[in-house]
Amino acid sequence: MTRVTLEIERLGQRGEGVAKLSGRTVFVPLALAGERVLAEVEGERGRLLEILSPSPDRIAPICAHYGVCGGCAVQALAPSAYATWKRGLVANALANAGVSTEVAPLVDAHGAGRRRVVFHARDGAVGFMEARAHKIVEIGACPLLESGLAPALETARALAQALKDTGEPLDIAVTAVPEGLDIDLRGCGALKESEARALVELAEVLDLARLSNHGRVLALRRRPTIAVGRAKLSPPPGGFLQATAQGEEAIASLALQGVGKAKRVADLFCGSGAFALRLCESARVDAFDENAEAIASLEEAARTLTGAKPLEAHRRNLFDNPLRADELEVFDAVVFDPPRVGAAAQAAEIARSKVTAVVAISCNAQSFARDAKLLLDGGLALQSVTPIDQFRYAAHVELVACFTRAASRKRKAPLLSR
Repeated sequence: MTRVTLEIERLGQRGEGVAKLSGRTVFVPLALAGERVLAEVEGERGRLLEILSPSPDRIAPICAHYGVCGGCAVQALAPSAYATWKRGLVANALANAGVSTEVAPLVDAHGAGRRRVVFHARDGAVGFMEARAHKIVEIGACPLLESGLAPALETARALAQALKDTGEPLDIAVTAVPEGLDIDLRGCGALKESEARALVELAEVLDLARLSNHGRVLALRRRPTIAVGRAKLSPPPGGFLQATAQGEEAIASLALQGVGKAKRVADLFCGSGAFALRLCESARVDAFDENAEAIASLEEAARTLTGAKPLEAHRRNLFDNPLRADELEVFDAVVFDPPRVGAAAQAAEIARSKVTAVVAISCNAQSFARDAKLLLDGGLALQSVTPIDQFRYAAHVELVACFTRAASRKRKAPLLSR
């Protein structure tokens, strides 16, 4: 390693400082744009040793584990500069893909904190992963979690202790619901009968709402529920939820604005229905997802609604079998929220269709930019892109984009296949 003085030019996509050294790019975690720092450099990686000239945007971090724990990248950045950087992640991804558009200001949707957290357990240690390493950082508490997760860390430690003899790395996903803690264990594989029995007994002692292992319920003491608009949803064990309740509300609100007065909407990659259950208040909805448990939860939640429009759920793998352009002709609007890899095949079919309103929701600006280019090349116009911040201090940003197309007469489509 070489000790050098570096001038930090900007923040990178992961929140690290970016500098030039002898013509090559060097990334220095924890350094901020405009700072002069002393760093140890090896290859393209730098380790911050001393801040020689601090940025005026540098503030005190809120967590004692900052800099070691890998969960937060930019706690030391002032709020206005932080919002500019995070909005820039989306703007830069679009520009790099050749998509020219204005990006709205960042929406702060952290709210009361994250309602979901995943702790890692390795060799008796429980906490979060160290930055750029496979080592556990044992923490006392995380200031980014909502109050309902206050007992989550000690609960995770108790569960890890009960499974320590398996010798397997363990991921402990905890969700705060009104009924208590809903926990899904991952990584420990199939449990012995004695291990499963011990966990059931521990769920009673810890007063858990539900405990599952890789989605298989071990103990159900109180059925977990969350409110989705007017509906009451019981999510499947280990099922996906937006990180914060306020984030889900912000995304759903923009989606509803994007579909406008559509009478029939397709919700693609619908999961358990965070958007479908709201959309059906004003439009007929066909919801599609590959996950059978998520579809079952959505159908059950839809039955709790009165006065809503029809909502039909379909199990379908939209990667291998995207809705074709002709199948999409019956819809006035499409909402799609794929995983991080995006949905190029489905976006291409939407581009070929005559749907006049499309709302794209994404947690990955790069894959979204690729899919957006397909939609634009197909004749849709990009009306707005709004970045949503649920993961405060992390290099992770959600976005909602609204597209429109000049209306044309629709032709009748064949029946949708399940």
